[in-house]
Amino acid sequence: MESTRQHKIARLIQKDMSDILLRYARTLSGTLISVSEVRVSPDLSIAHIYLSIFPQDKVEQTMTLIEENTHRFRGELGTLERHQLRIIPEIIFHLDTTIDRMERIDELLHG
Repeated sequence: MESTRQHKIARLIQKDMSDILLRYARTLSGTLISVSEVRVSPDLSIAHIYLSIFPQDKVEQTMTLIEENTHRFRGELGTLERHQLRIIPEIIFHLDTTIDRMERIDELLHG
């Protein structure tokens, strides 16, 4: 169970990382990136960021580019949150497959 502090930091990171990725997605023509969830470790040293990427055919390419630029995103996050957090957590990006699983379950239920 997440503490209140973890939850507040996760929301802060989600908001700021959404803004950062929105600016980054403009360089990738026709790609939409959204931050669906952020989970922060109990010691606040690691942030797991779950991303939804559209369209589906650009998912692998976009995730590769994002993972290659993780250090850049952490730096921008540090600039935005330098007055709220003492230490900026390490960032680990994950692909959020919740929507795909929901569609598959829906297909099975209606099929």
